Amino acid sequence: MRFATWNVNSVKARLPRLLEWLEQTAPDVLCLQETKVAADGFPAAEVAALGYETAAYGQGRWNGVAVLSRIGLQDVQRGFTGEPGYPEAEARAISATCGGVRFTSVYVPNGRTPEDPHYTYKLQWLAALRAALEGRPGPAVLTGDFNVAPTDDDVWDPSVFAGSTHVTPAERAALAALRDLGLTDVLPRPMKGDHPFTYWDYRAGMFHKNLGMRIDLVYATADVAAAVTDAVVDREARKGKGPSDHAPVVVDTAL
Repeated sequence: MRFATWNVNSVKARLPRLLEWLEQTAPDVLCLQETKVAADGFPAAEVAALGYETAAYGQGRWNGVAVLSRIGLQDVQRGFTGEPGYPEAEARAISATCGGVRFTSVYVPNGRTPEDPHYTYKLQWLAALRAALEGRPGPAVLTGDFNVAPTDDDVWDPSVFAGSTHVTPAERAALAALRDLGLTDVLPRPMKGDHPFTYWDYRAGMFHKNLGMRIDLVYATADVAAAVTDAVVDREARKGKGPSDHAPVVVDTAL
């Protein structure tokens, strides 16, 4: 099984690139984030032409997540039990079973600044996600844009981020709490440099200088992690005209 995660940053704006990438990369399962369309506006017919079923959860121009699968798509759940809102629940999590593995695609709140109420919401959201996942049986993958860099090695210059979100001890503790459920951080190979960054700001040539962050993560249960044969950040998908500011992470397994 090959699966991937990608913050596509508007599925409609990126549709030609997405379709080309699906044809070339051929993942069995793709988890998407920041689709920025309502569920009924997702281009399901276009991806169906390539053999993919779609489960989408969206709210128009903001947020939005989806799971695409060509190996089955069952037991779809939009959101999760106990999920907090801001103030209403947002389209930030979707789960489905594909090929016997439970996939959850998440778009974690940004947090904005540590002083902002959105930061408190972010921590509450991550804690509620952990509670919802606790005790869930079977092979599973929790993946998506977590808007948190797990360690200082996951940002290009830790000093630049001092006092900012994405690197605070509380955010990293929330990730550690998720891993304490028995999840393994599947670390991908970088295609350039020593760090598998997955996000680069559009400004100031950050991508070409490889001044990025690793915030798109793959957390897998032990059985899935043990079956991983390769994992890579697909930098090629970040190149060219009109890309997302995130690159996909592609994982191959023996499942």
